[in-house]
Amino acid sequence: MKNKYSRAFTLMEILVVGAIIIILAALAVPVFIRALESGKATQDLNNLRQIGMAMQTLLNDNDQLLPVTATWPGISTSTTPVLYQKYIATRRVFQSPFDKRTPAESDNAPVSYSINHNMYVKLGANPNVLKIVSPSSTFLMAPNYPNAPGDPARTASWGASNTTNAPDLPVGGAGETTGTHKNGRQINVLFCDWHTETVPFDPSASPAAGSFKDATSALGLKHWDPTQ
Repeated sequence: MKNKYSRAFTLMEILVVGAIIIILAALAVPVFIRALESGKATQDLNNLRQIGMAMQTLLNDNDQLLPVTATWPGISTSTTPVLYQKYIATRRVFQSPFDKRTPAESDNAPVSYSINHNMYVKLGANPNVLKIVSPSSTFLMAPNYPNAPGDPARTASWGASNTTNAPDLPVGGAGETTGTHKNGRQINVLFCDWHTETVPFDPSASPAAGSFKDATSALGLKHWDPTQ
């Protein structure tokens, strides 16, 4: 006669299966985290690309003059409109996926990206982009999180920057101590010729901690000075 009772798993078999599951989970989690970060980096680049296209259209309509820094990005109802709503339909484009502040479609909407302060220091009060010497090598915009501890994963680092208060990006990325992705070694940038690129992030670089740099020369092929 056949045994009507099924064979049960032994304790050892259960432990082995459990151990295999734990090992597989340990291998899968880092892969998932890397994939998630890669997706955020791609979205970050896409945001910068959309802002770049809108800026290009704005400049064509405005004699190639950059918007006044005090009202950047000019997407609130209480400041002179610059990009929103005429050139960009949603405020969400101005928030990086690495910025964990609560999204909004109001004047309190977080603004993660800012213009290189050198555009106003080097080019004057009404900066004309036609004066930029090497557009393909000069940083125009990047994520701006200068508040201590300068870590994009910390909400406090992004400060209170919103549609009515978005300070310029400090030259060298001063205050930023780690990049947005690749273990803090990379950050995305919009250049003055409107291309976007992932560049190295080195917290020990000059002129200030947090500088983005290209170590191929003293100045760097990618740099902050629009007159170089």
